[in-house]
Amino acid sequence: MSRALFIIDVQNDFTEGGALGVDGGAAVAARITEFLAAHADDYAIVLASRDWHDGHNDNGGHFAGDADPDFVDTWPVHCVAGTEGAAYHPALRTDKVDYHIRKGQGVPAYSIFEGRTEAGSTVHNLLDEHGIDAIDVVGIATDYCVRASALDALTHGQRVRVLTDLVAGVAPQTSEAALAELAHAGAEVVSSERIV
Repeated sequence: MSRALFIIDVQNDFTEGGALGVDGGAAVAARITEFLAAHADDYAIVLASRDWHDGHNDNGGHFAGDADPDFVDTWPVHCVAGTEGAAYHPALRTDKVDYHIRKGQGVPAYSIFEGRTEAGSTVHNLLDEHGIDAIDVVGIATDYCVRASALDALTHGQRVRVLTDLVAGVAPQTSEAALAELAHAGAEVVSSERIV
């Protein structure tokens, strides 16, 4: 089995004090760094995604603009390319990351599979190139981009584990629902301590 690690959207705007800050985001960033220090060699490749939105348009209706955001399809301005909000959280060390994926460049995007490397490679191509057949998913937010990325990985025929101690969600109820949905879809929902 050749396994990849997906680190989803551990960015300043998705952690405490950010435009769409999630409680526990900074702690998850630090725990992912600790996990990588101990287990990066368990993975054939490590991919980290970031929202990387255009700053001069509404990104296909993703930014609410002058209207009130509905926090389902429309959102406050966040993770604008090149800004501090789009940067990785400082507690996340990225020296073990093999591929940096940017998503949402002018369009709504939740799943890592909707992004590309700066050189233009798709996630699907990277997985194929490295013979990946299993993926562990960590990051932010459990109930949005982690959920979407894990579901897409399952759709692409991957064996998927979501590491519950290395994710943070917007709200407890929707996060629990997302994890239940992922388990029902075939993902293993498990603490990182159980897999090592």
